[in-house]
Amino acid sequence: MNNTYQTPRLLQHKGLTIPGFLYGTAWKADQTEQLTRLALATGFLGIDTANQRRHYFEAGVGSALRQALAEDRLQRSDLFLQTKFTYVSSQDHRPPYDANADYGTQVQQSFKSSLEHLGTSYIDSYLLHGPATHLELSDDDRQVWRTMESLQKSGAIRLLGISNINLGQLQSLFEEAEIKPAFVQNRCYARAKWDLSIREFCRNNDIIYQGFSLLTANSEALKHPDLARISIRHHCSIAQLVFRFAIQTGMMPITGTCNADHMRADLAIYDLELSDSDMLTIENITG
Repeated sequence: MNNTYQTPRLLQHKGLTIPGFLYGTAWKADQTEQLTRLALATGFLGIDTANQRRHYFEAGVGSALRQALAEDRLQRSDLFLQTKFTYVSSQDHRPPYDANADYGTQVQQSFKSSLEHLGTSYIDSYLLHGPATHLELSDDDRQVWRTMESLQKSGAIRLLGISNINLGQLQSLFEEAEIKPAFVQNRCYARAKWDLSIREFCRNNDIIYQGFSLLTANSEALKHPDLARISIRHHCSIAQLVFRFAIQTGMMPITGTCNADHMRADLAIYDLELSDSDMLTIENITG
């Protein structure tokens, strides 16, 4: 498979055109601006970040975006920007809101801060960065979601989503929400058949599943000899194989690579097509 320059294939979802592959900016710290610029130059059109200084540098993403737009290489309408509201329990000492305020106020303050960081008047996708507990959907989550719905109704957000969620929480949110989630973003484990139960719920309810840590969460599974045989047959890397599998299952994969060659290789997966047999083998790989 040849690693020619590509851009992610575009998808139609809930009336919007969106890229099918995202570049993730978590854990980049002071390299965030440089790496976001590199991802944009390589061909990524979708950028995932969060207003959570503990793991993200949202303002660094914004600096990269401003430079790319100033150079007239891209228009704002070409880009898909996704960021998140994060509870104070997952923040460090720099929350982007008054931690003593009610949750509705926290969401509004965090969102306003995100617009300033990213230098934009709207966000394409705004996620709740995980429910307040690991068990059930809570009243806090409901208050946050209602505020997110009001922001979408104002036109400042195009689509809503949620991350780090279990199936029961997702079912509750989908049943109760006035505006249903358009995206679910989860860490994706091969040992759980790549989050099969959540993916099936998403597929059945017009939700796009976004998978992160597809490589780092599955280091043992990716050593399986069956994957090596498939990758040799297709003349591609294991990483390319996993990302192509994700695309063919209907998943929107997220890559966080810091390597320009790997960025180009990731986007070259559109030259690859896996057979039904290949897909079944990868689906059933375990660590």
